[in-house]
Amino acid sequence: FDRLPLREYPDIDPPVVSVETRYPGAAANVVETRVTRLIEDMVAGVEGIQSIESLSEDGRSNITIKFDIGRDIDGAANDVRDRVSRISDDLPDEAEPPEIQKVDANEDVILWLNLASDRLTIPELSDYARRYLVDRFSVIDGVARVRVGGRQTFAMRVWLDRQALAARGLTVDEVEEALRAENLELPAGGVESRQRQFSVRTERAFQTAEDFARLTLARGDDGSLVRLGDVARVELGTDEDRISFRGNGLPMVGIGIVKQSTANTLAVAEAAKAEMGRLNQTLPEGMKLHQSYDSSVFVRGAVHEVYKTLGEAILLVVLVIFLFLGSWRATLVPAVVVPVSLIATFLAIWMLGFSINILTLLALVLAIGLVVDDAIVVLENIHRRLVEQGETRLVAAYRGTRQVGFAVVATTLVLVAVFVPIAFLQGDVGRLFSEFALTMAAAVAFSMLVALTLSPMMASKILPDAHAPGRLSLALDGFFLRVRHGYGRALGWFLRRAWVTGLLLIFTLGGAVWLFQELPK
Repeated sequence: FDRLPLREYPDIDPPVVSVETRYPGAAANVVETRVTRLIEDMVAGVEGIQSIESLSEDGRSNITIKFDIGRDIDGAANDVRDRVSRISDDLPDEAEPPEIQKVDANEDVILWLNLASDRLTIPELSDYARRYLVDRFSVIDGVARVRVGGRQTFAMRVWLDRQALAARGLTVDEVEEALRAENLELPAGGVESRQRQFSVRTERAFQTAEDFARLTLARGDDGSLVRLGDVARVELGTDEDRISFRGNGLPMVGIGIVKQSTANTLAVAEAAKAEMGRLNQTLPEGMKLHQSYDSSVFVRGAVHEVYKTLGEAILLVVLVIFLFLGSWRATLVPAVVVPVSLIATFLAIWMLGFSINILTLLALVLAIGLVVDDAIVVLENIHRRLVEQGETRLVAAYRGTRQVGFAVVATTLVLVAVFVPIAFLQGDVGRLFSEFALTMAAAVAFSMLVALTLSPMMASKILPDAHAPGRLSLALDGFFLRVRHGYGRALGWFLRRAWVTGLLLIFTLGGAVWLFQELPK
């Protein structure tokens, strides 16, 4: 049970692969014709595609490919990656290589934490989160990755003056080439002697905005040097200044926790919140980390209600069994079948790759009333041989189980045959209810095994050879005796008047057809 992933609903999301290509400086129509259409035409032949959606905007192309539900997402991503690699030479030289990613529902953030400060800016908070916080949350068991939302990354901003460029006969491309050629950090080799060896590292020439402003672009007609600061305003800024994240008047960034597909949502969320409490004790003054969103609250609430219903169902089933058997020792035999069968079902859930979710737990709740049926049949027959034929407990358990064993197996196979075909339904409905159906079938199958093995063993050990019925048992026996006599009289009356039974049957079938037509669809 501890190894099973815990989620709210089964994983029924279809495999989706996205292809994102950046083309800086290109208009949306250029991106559409030079990038998007080429990739769309190439990936259209991949097997199992359900739909292709594309978005072309200034400087970026995004293609979303949705596959059939049964398609393996890893294989689909590899096929798309292979197709896109064939046209990499046909894309514009200025375009960045396409990024192929698998879009998975498990990539959704389950917990958002906000890092706020009344003294630092958003770029400074982003830099602190990337340096010191991301790694602390990444090492938590069950965490797949950590996202930093609303971040602003430091970048050197160069605001060109077109009039100054024209006056000096320079173009934007020449400024870009100078920046690419000069803003480099190259290996400088090493220095070796007979006893020592040193690695030489050249200091970067451009560290601050003033350093970039002194970058030489060209030489003027009079021999003077044209520097970047003469044709542009250079300042330390961010790579994207149109993003801002504030709350309660304070700048902040978000820390998003993404869990692994097989991890327990509740365990990952609790571990992340515990780590948040430890980090708050070591954060710089004026900085605080607090929780803003927790999806595990909904999962915990839903699963808790199902667990509560599961416990109530077990208690009610045991109580009803006691009312009919009239003995706690006899009640213990079928009552033990419930936890044993449910615990064994978790093995089937793990082997089938399912998760603990509302539907699998609902199957266990409904299975409680079914898993005790076989044990009750076996116990009742053993008890009958004890009382009516005077056999010992061991002999009665052996012969009684053999006598009804075939009936127990047949009943179980009928139930399994009802639920298993649901797993073969196609589409989202099939994916959604296959876990429910197979979990129910596994619980019933395990209950048959327990009823034919554990129940006879327990009956041979704990059932009394003979016991005087209590007042409650006598009252129930009297009630059911009257019900049996009444049923016998009613059955005889209907057998003598067969035409009444035929009319009732016709009326019932007609009413069923009318209700089927009247019910909203």
